[in-house]
Amino acid sequence: MKYTLFTIIFYGLFTATYGQNEGGRHGLSDGDIIFQTSLSSQSRAIQLATKSTYSHCGIIYKKGNDLYVLEAIQPVKMTPLYGWIARGQGKHYVVKRLKNAKQILTPEVLVKMRQVGKQFEGKSYDITFEWSDDKIYCSELVWKIYKRSTGIEIGKLQQLRDFDLNNSIVKKKMKERYGSKIPKSERVISPAAIFNSELLTTIVSK
Repeated sequence: MKYTLFTIIFYGLFTATYGQNEGGRHGLSDGDIIFQTSLSSQSRAIQLATKSTYSHCGIIYKKGNDLYVLEAIQPVKMTPLYGWIARGQGKHYVVKRLKNAKQILTPEVLVKMRQVGKQFEGKSYDITFEWSDDKIYCSELVWKIYKRSTGIEIGKLQQLRDFDLNNSIVKKKMKERYGSKIPKSERVISPAAIFNSELLTTIVSK
């Protein structure tokens, strides 16, 4: 695999800044939830529909001496944290954590979170935001991992009809995905709903 000079320099600066053995300068931990503004083709539509800056999220895990983000893209996979950050708009990101994480995210629970997440790895990204496990989207992955491993629901479930579907950009994307039959009663969990959850506190905003 070939690496550009930029990648080598960026990785060196990143690992120097985020001393991995301590979970990074900001103390990033297993189970933290990270948010960014994606540069994907659907990002702007998600932002407009949910009235949120952030359109993508994932869960941080330590793997050996490195930090990764479990995310639902195509396919669901673990992505090195430095690469995940570099891929977002302006490399800006926010990390949030359960306010009572020390009590809830015990070693046993974190093992269960990884086991639940492992069941989704390799699955396709769900472009129609259905509430099944056959395919999965980013905030659905985060919500279901937390719900199934801790019993906690981070963010309020909504229906497609609850979002602002009137903007022309949103309408165009919806027509591409659904044609004329938009399933407005479909259950959905948005990155915004998780981001705004009162159960979370902000750890990092860069």
